[in-house]
Amino acid sequence: MIAGSMTFNLPPSLNATAPPERRGLRRDHVRMMVMSKETGETNHDVFFHLDKYLDKGDVLVLNSSRTIPATLKGRIASTGEELEIRLAGKVDNSCWQALLIGKEVKGGEEIIFSKDLKAVVDKTNSSSPLSVIRFSQSGIDLMNAIYSLGEPVRYEYIDTPWNLDYYQTVFASHPGSVEMPSAGRAFTWELLFKLKKKGVKIAFIQLHTGLSYYLDDRWDHHPSKNKEEYHIPRESWSEIIQAKLTGKKVIAAGTTVVRALETAMITNELSGWTNLFIHPGFQLQIADGILTGLHEPEASHLAMLSAFISQERLCAAYREAVAEKYLWHEFGDMNLIL
Repeated sequence: MIAGSMTFNLPPSLNATAPPERRGLRRDHVRMMVMSKETGETNHDVFFHLDKYLDKGDVLVLNSSRTIPATLKGRIASTGEELEIRLAGKVDNSCWQALLIGKEVKGGEEIIFSKDLKAVVDKTNSSSPLSVIRFSQSGIDLMNAIYSLGEPVRYEYIDTPWNLDYYQTVFASHPGSVEMPSAGRAFTWELLFKLKKKGVKIAFIQLHTGLSYYLDDRWDHHPSKNKEEYHIPRESWSEIIQAKLTGKKVIAAGTTVVRALETAMITNELSGWTNLFIHPGFQLQIADGILTGLHEPEASHLAMLSAFISQERLCAAYREAVAEKYLWHEFGDMNLIL
């Protein structure tokens, strides 16, 4: 168990198994639990009313990374056996870390995905579930092949293979995330325009998410071992710093955004890789609030939330969310801590 995470009972009925649009809701009409950092008081609302909680001059920071269909089906060239591959993180233009599911594959083995796309397993590591694979294509050609052949990563609580469009935010523009940066999913252009009309500033950054679960609890998946690539445009950073200097709030839409912003402040680097672990007691320098989904028991994201609000108050709010039948995961409801 990761320090700062917490255990609680999450009934299976509270797993959101379908996008809100397939449940008769607009994206921006999922529920939202609003939590006060200072008092722990909670308020239950609809996400479309987010503008009520932000003020003119506040900066809302969104992750514009675009989800790629990171699950590929292939077969081992030497045996013909089928296997599933989940891309975990980009190494270079033709090389990725990947989780190989179903069969043990040795270094040097070739995997065939189509007549035009193959890969060689460069290396495996007995201390990690991830292998490094090198594709026969690179750059834009490789990305086009992945989009043509792949499917979105989905976990056991989702039975239906939903189309990739359901795993995108409306503002996603930079392909690279193997799982959806889901805190931004509930936004619509109508809501964003409503926020801008109020005077809330919108800033975009990119952090390409890695694979969050290796399908086997034996593997330590501590955030400090999970490096993710980020980029903060200078214009966005200037708006964020200006807000801090003038006493306005910076609200991060998602744990990915918090990680990128706090890394940039610590390292003074607006682009690079981060393995920053944010935990209870961590002194946040940029993010004043966070907009996020609801996280499962023992998730490392809960440790990050405990840097915003005390664990006691967080636990109480999560118990309330369960009692109020909020929905969890990427297609679920939202949580604003401010």
